[in-house]
Amino acid sequence: MTPLRSSATHWRRVRVIAQLSVLTWGVAGSSASSDAQASGGPGSTIVAVTGGEPSHLNSAITTAGGVHTVAGSLYDGLVELDSAGNPLPGLAERWEVKDGGRTYVFHLRRNVRWHDGAPFSAADVTFTFAEMLLKYSARAKAGLEPALAGIDAPDAQTVVFRFKAPYAPLLKRLTVDETPILPRHLYEGTDPLTNPHNYRPVGTGPFRFVEWVRGDRIVFARNDAYFGRRSGSVERVVWRILPSMTAAAIALERGEVDYLGGFEGPQLSRLRAARTVRLGRHPAGAGGGWCVNTLVPNLRQLPLSDRRVRQALSLAIDRAFLAERVYFGTAQAAHGPFHTGLGATDHSVPPLPFDPDRARQLLQSAGYPGSDAARRLRLRFTFPTPAFSSLAETLRDEFASVGVDLTLDPVDFNAAVERVYVQQDFDLGVASYCNGADPDIGVKRVYDSRNILPIPFSNGAAYRNPVVDSLFDVAARTLDIQGRRATYGVLQRLLIDDMPYLWLVESDGWRAWRANVHGLRVWSGHTFNNVTIAPR
Repeated sequence: MTPLRSSATHWRRVRVIAQLSVLTWGVAGSSASSDAQASGGPGSTIVAVTGGEPSHLNSAITTAGGVHTVAGSLYDGLVELDSAGNPLPGLAERWEVKDGGRTYVFHLRRNVRWHDGAPFSAADVTFTFAEMLLKYSARAKAGLEPALAGIDAPDAQTVVFRFKAPYAPLLKRLTVDETPILPRHLYEGTDPLTNPHNYRPVGTGPFRFVEWVRGDRIVFARNDAYFGRRSGSVERVVWRILPSMTAAAIALERGEVDYLGGFEGPQLSRLRAARTVRLGRHPAGAGGGWCVNTLVPNLRQLPLSDRRVRQALSLAIDRAFLAERVYFGTAQAAHGPFHTGLGATDHSVPPLPFDPDRARQLLQSAGYPGSDAARRLRLRFTFPTPAFSSLAETLRDEFASVGVDLTLDPVDFNAAVERVYVQQDFDLGVASYCNGADPDIGVKRVYDSRNILPIPFSNGAAYRNPVVDSLFDVAARTLDIQGRRATYGVLQRLLIDDMPYLWLVESDGWRAWRANVHGLRVWSGHTFNNVTIAPR
């Protein structure tokens, strides 16, 4: 049986993965611009853009979006999802659900090999869950660990998940986006946080790692031995590292790159007007792109441990203004902790109100009269720059209007994650919490008191509410979708009343690509598996 609990030693060793040094591996090859010019027809190259350089390429030890976006093509999950969120075979060719949802038996594909030629087996699955996902992935740990009784591998081709009670969301969380499987033979007996294969990765996925040129590009090549369905003609994927989204949008227009996995609001109107560019959103059902940009208050101490203060700050935020003027139409006002696109969301929950007068009253009752300079509420906002710079300036103005002084503390992404989730040295932080295909995947981890851990994108606020913990557990073991939705509706209202976080906007999951690129799977980590690039 796979052990499910990590020791205290493991937690002391956890540090923000984003701060690990990244080395350059491989020999520099052709430039991305020449790759782009070669696009078209058999053997073509697709050039994609990532706005920030990933800290590593091991997506089993972090939920950082930048790592998963780039690394998804290298690995596989036990299952895949189609664009409507329905499970399809992945590393598991079939499965059975037994004991009323308490037991899941997965029959693995035979003759699957890792990119280095070693055979894949059930031991890789049990090892990945025990030594990586259940220790270092905030999403997997929060949802699975409380529910699991064990994970067994009775033989090399079979994996059995045993739960303490029926567990409804399992199939939707076994994708490459959520629980990628990594090679036991390269990680066993090592520290997975510092293993060199985080930077020269080996997977079973449709593309294999070629090189990483620091600050410039990451290159993958087609895995000709891949077991999965493939209809595309792309032979190489080049991820260009372009921190400027304006520069990335211009490069897309000019045909220097082929795909943007996301872009900032100011580029939306420009890309809409480009005849050679196509736009799309993350499709309903799959859920991986549904994120809620959220302020993270430090509830460990006053003043933010006072619910009146949190409610006042929420009432001071004009979310419609943020969606229109800060995100330029690429987001919409958040309604609470659940993205409104989730099937389990209760849409009868009203929008979050904007009421500065009520905010001032609540602050006054909490002992922070804005009219008294000596007693005004003062908070420090730690945020990654430049991604959240415009948001920070807008919030500073909105909070000032109700008598709150917000000091801006801009740092790079790595430092922001370290301060909020590991050092806990902050008043307000910010995160884009992606909900996943089910609330148990991406929502629960933010509120579960068992997930107050030094892991990036976990329960960074240190929110504790046993009723909330219990309701999330009840929903996870409710197989009937209507019953789950009713429980989640109760949770939505309870959380909005308690206001442990300040929800800002929901991202709309926009992507952009060249018009001659066909077959993108924008809902999947295997984005380019079926892509064909037509001649220009």
